[in-house]
Amino acid sequence: MTVIYHLIGVSDWETANASGEIRPESLAAEGFIHCSGDEDQALRVVSRLYAGRDDMLLLDVRPENLDSPVKREPSRSGEMYPHIYGPLNTSAVIRVRTIEVDANGNLHLAGS
Repeated sequence: MTVIYHLIGVSDWETANASGEIRPESLAAEGFIHCSGDEDQALRVVSRLYAGRDDMLLLDVRPENLDSPVKREPSRSGEMYPHIYGPLNTSAVIRVRTIEVDANGNLHLAGS
């Protein structure tokens, strides 16, 4: 089973879960939803883009359950990331985990 990962704030997840789909600003601005190919890549993104936030969740997404297509594409740095070209239907989410920061400032996934 292939899994990709999407980062989302708690309140955004609550809104998306009620509506059945995730439509972040990147979908309108860039035409796709940013995801990560593995947990380590997702945690690096949290460190780089969401440092200091304590409300982030990691969604485990099954690409084969998505209503929108997924493409793996290089970032500006050349690292490959999966992008969802359309809304992310919440029915494709198979697990939701909190991201925790330990006393040393290291990021961990709850339950990992």
